[in-house]
Amino acid sequence: MKLRWRWTCLLLLSISMVTWAQIEEPDDEEEAQVEDGDVDMETDSEESTEADANVSFEVTYKTPVPTGEVYFTATFDDESLSSWQVSKTMKEDADEDIAKYDGKWEVEPLKENKVPGDLGLVLKSRAKHHAIAALLNKPFVFKDKPLIVQYEVNFQNGIDCGGAYIKLLSDSEDLNLEQFNDRTPYSIMFGPDKCGEDYKLHFIFRHKNPLNGDVEEKHAKRPDVDLKKIYTDKKTHLYTLVLNPDNSYEMFLDQSSVSRGSLLTDVVPPVNPPKETDDPKDSKPEDWDERAKIPDPEAVKPEDWDEDAPAKVPDPDAVKPDGWLDDEPEFVSDPAAEKPDDWDEEMDGEWEAPQVPNPACSAAPGCGEWKPPMINNPQYKVWKCYISIQHLCLQGVWSPRKIANPDYFEDLHPFRMESFSAVGLELWSMTSDIFFDNFIITSEKEVADRWAADSWGLKKLVASANEPGVLSQLALAAEERPWLWVVYILTVGLPIGLAVLFCWPKVRPDPTEEIPLNIKNEKDSYRHPNFCPPDLKYTYVDRGNLHFFFQGAIYPRTHQAM
Repeated sequence: MKLRWRWTCLLLLSISMVTWAQIEEPDDEEEAQVEDGDVDMETDSEESTEADANVSFEVTYKTPVPTGEVYFTATFDDESLSSWQVSKTMKEDADEDIAKYDGKWEVEPLKENKVPGDLGLVLKSRAKHHAIAALLNKPFVFKDKPLIVQYEVNFQNGIDCGGAYIKLLSDSEDLNLEQFNDRTPYSIMFGPDKCGEDYKLHFIFRHKNPLNGDVEEKHAKRPDVDLKKIYTDKKTHLYTLVLNPDNSYEMFLDQSSVSRGSLLTDVVPPVNPPKETDDPKDSKPEDWDERAKIPDPEAVKPEDWDEDAPAKVPDPDAVKPDGWLDDEPEFVSDPAAEKPDDWDEEMDGEWEAPQVPNPACSAAPGCGEWKPPMINNPQYKVWKCYISIQHLCLQGVWSPRKIANPDYFEDLHPFRMESFSAVGLELWSMTSDIFFDNFIITSEKEVADRWAADSWGLKKLVASANEPGVLSQLALAAEERPWLWVVYILTVGLPIGLAVLFCWPKVRPDPTEEIPLNIKNEKDSYRHPNFCPPDLKYTYVDRGNLHFFFQGAIYPRTHQAM
């Protein structure tokens, strides 16, 4: 048994030491050198580019270069928007004072976790319309190659209401990027959007009806994950859309799949309409009876039924409490309230102080006119004018007959949508400083993955190095959820309590210890009433004072001799 508890104590001590070591490790790891492909991280400040003050190592950044065929790339590292066109038009169906696309765009580094030399496109204005677009190297034609769209977004100030999605603008002869607005035709819209507590990741494509040429938006199903964190953690996130010629699609967030499906079965409204539809000429017959139950014709109301009795009556047994203040109102004007300086009585009316609970009522059972509480009237009854019985001639709920849908068509290849030749951002946001970076459009997923490794992967690495320690993360979590402090206390306190309970060394009796007792003469004998056997006596030892030795037990020195 003793050996088992010793091993238990040793195990608890080992776990504590390992945990402490893990907490201390990040400070050392941040000083280490990191290498990944073309990315070098060095600690010699004299040989490297000046690093962000947030990180303890320095980063040598190289603008990513695509490793295969691409239709479009944008890194903004040249600090220029020369290949982009800011819209100069007005938004339709909007008030004139806010209809203009006058939101500002800038090329800047990240505010936090910045990588020296890496720049991005930043939406700078709040509560304004923004629109900017750029032409592709060549139009993308939906035929037999997949489409991969990928870019980065960082909500540096969080987001209240606004989007960070992109539009792939349909190819046409009259496409004018200076006139880019909310009505400009697009083939695909993809990216994050949030307003209130509705967190979205859009994938919308426009499908053309082969019969009449009408265009309708088709919305992919919502992702299967909680997206709230990406809008609030102020980190750079990677958004990827993969669209295949077999009509399958998949959306990735930070290279993890969050939604997949088919353009034929997983979009709303469906691409193909139903084969049958309701006959618009059909109408419900006048004698059609949809009632499931009908009044019982034989039911008769009892003669003593009183329909005038109220449902509730005052409680006859209630008594007004002692100390009830009949003359005091429940609420009074706030004596500390002051009329605002900008109050205009002509415009705002006569100012009145807000009402607050009457302080005189706080010590009383109540104020104002006392009324007895209401209770259910024991005499109250409601006569159901009929008793329902099953309708034997039930016909059911009427519905029009079905006919062949004159608008029916079958499009088995919705992937073959309108080609596009430009990418654009047309956004409204109540929050500024939304960061965009490293756009790429290609037909090869491997090319997009390598592009992400050389760009977003570096941002992720720097952000990870700047993550707070374990204790700081726990404290931040508890600020949002105070009940976590109880969990922390139990998590830490319970093992410590068990360790003390089972591992604290117990005092063992020393048979050689001499214990002085308050015994007046040497002939008195001592016996502890709870621990000593009746025949156990003391042994007298004379060392100037009276000392006594008891074999097999140690007793407190304050016990009196018996």
